[in-house]
Amino acid sequence: MLKRQWMLATAESCTGGMIAAACTELAGSSAWFERGFVTYSNEAKSDMLGVPAELIATHGAVSEPVARAMASGALQHSRGQVALSVTGIAGPSGGSPDKPVGTVWFGWATPDGVWSDMQRFDGDRAAVRTATLRHSLTRLVELLTPAT
Repeated sequence: MLKRQWMLATAESCTGGMIAAACTELAGSSAWFERGFVTYSNEAKSDMLGVPAELIATHGAVSEPVARAMASGALQHSRGQVALSVTGIAGPSGGSPDKPVGTVWFGWATPDGVWSDMQRFDGDRAAVRTATLRHSLTRLVELLTPAT
């Protein structure tokens, strides 16, 4: 991020700001962390990130299209050049047969495009949220690290 002089914006649902908090725990993060959006409700996703309500109604808040729209929206509504988003079911309730507890959709956006990924994490609410935090940042580093 520093080499590219890029700033990061986060758009979080199931982690409730944990990713932004982890980033800002690091000394010097003001050089690369721009802002975090905590969009726990569907309305917040639409109001703060511009995610169309129809997209949420059609696919559900925990879906690839919504995760991608959240990441794109975080870029559009910030001064960041890279964004990551997470939307999932941390539990213990809220799961369904097609989207069980532990299902999390991720989005990452840069000027070069938008990427997405889905993971299913085991464990209780804290474990799902911690795994989500780790995966989002690990994959961000992978996306920003040039292949050698």
